[in-house]
Amino acid sequence: MPNTPKRTILNQVKLYRVKLNFTQEALARAVGVSRQAINAIETGKFSPSLETAFLLSKLFGVAIEEIFELVDE
Repeated sequence: MPNTPKRTILNQVKLYRVKLNFTQEALARAVGVSRQAINAIETGKFSPSLETAFLLSKLFGVAIEEIFELVDE
């Protein structure tokens, strides 16, 4: 089995959240997740579901690729 590179998803959720003047709690309510989930996404400890990623994209008014980036380590 070939070696596959380790991948990480980087995100700009906090940047867009702050631009919109949202607290983690307000953003969590807007997309239907917990504040803890938003915190974990922002710190890179958790990757959101595809549905949550689309909701964040729609709320922020940008493409998903503007918020999330898949990088090989």
